Amino acid sequence: MVPEADAQKLKDAAASMPSITMSAKQVCDLEMIGIGAFSPLEGFVGPDDFTSICTNMRLSNGTPWPIPITLAVDDATKDALAEGKQAALHHPDGTLMAVIDVTSIYAHDKKLEIPNVFGTEDEAHPGVKAVVDEGDWLVGGPVHVITTEADSGDAERFESHRLPPAKTREAFDKLGWSRVAAFQTRNPIHRAHEYLCKCAQEICDGLLVHPLVGETKPGDIPADVRMKCYETIIEHYFVDERTMLSVMPAAMRYAGPREAILHALIRQNYGASHFIVGRDHAGVGDYYGTYDAQLIFDQFTRDEIMVEPLKFEHAAWSNRAQGMVSAKTFPKIQGDQIFLSGTKVREMLARGERPPGEFSRPEVADVLIEWAVNAAAPA
Repeated sequence: MVPEADAQKLKDAAASMPSITMSAKQVCDLEMIGIGAFSPLEGFVGPDDFTSICTNMRLSNGTPWPIPITLAVDDATKDALAEGKQAALHHPDGTLMAVIDVTSIYAHDKKLEIPNVFGTEDEAHPGVKAVVDEGDWLVGGPVHVITTEADSGDAERFESHRLPPAKTREAFDKLGWSRVAAFQTRNPIHRAHEYLCKCAQEICDGLLVHPLVGETKPGDIPADVRMKCYETIIEHYFVDERTMLSVMPAAMRYAGPREAILHALIRQNYGASHFIVGRDHAGVGDYYGTYDAQLIFDQFTRDEIMVEPLKFEHAAWSNRAQGMVSAKTFPKIQGDQIFLSGTKVREMLARGERPPGEFSRPEVADVLIEWAVNAAAPA
């Protein structure tokens, strides 16, 4: 982030620079770089790091990093740029957000990136489709971030919960939390999620509920609705002094195992010591195995990834046990456990029906019903 005293000088200089209009994903990535959440990255990756990340899940210096953070541009934009010069980075609404030192301009090797990062080339995969649709050139170099907020102010930013890594670390120190479990989520917390969080709270000093509020795919529940769900469940079912809610402004890649590693490294930057990894973390459809996102951690040592993954089995309510169970804690009995598909839950909510209390807390269900009914109503 550019010191406030230097911001105006940089703005003045940017007026005469070639301009790059960023995508929604790139705007999210810029903020994550600027606030230090993508540390050790100081900008968008160059060719050596790009190739090394795609093939080895590491930066060219050997540091673990599983997904390339890139600034893709089209032919016309690329032709206006020059290595060794600077370019102004703009939000789609025209806001000047940063200046990049252009250290490299190179071909976007999508044939290398897509199968390695996503494990598929199927364009029905939202992460694959996003890369396919990006520009054919990549611009690498460190960034000087002037602001992370657009002038239009359309998107909900959750400012009271938008703590950068330095602030969450500071908060953990004040609270006396040395062992902090982070929970990644892009969906409302149902009973199985709640069970994982509380298991983690039993062995740690505190829990960081850390929802992703950057770009997601069409059809995902809006961030403002999800945030209301998190606030509601924490208010009614969590110990306030042992629970923190803060947002992460990253974009989803839906890259499954590789994204699990990225999410762990990000939470390490935020000060977490433990990271909850459940069933099909960061997955979509049936592209990844149920526990692939847990197994991938075995490819790294604890010296390389210092945050400890908490690997949980698929959990559900057992009528016989009268509580949440998993394959590790209770025998599987035909018809005993309550599983609901996302489609079935959405249909119930749209009809104004609460899912069973064994699946979702009623207070959370009511928030979702209000949203679903309004979303289903004719315009």
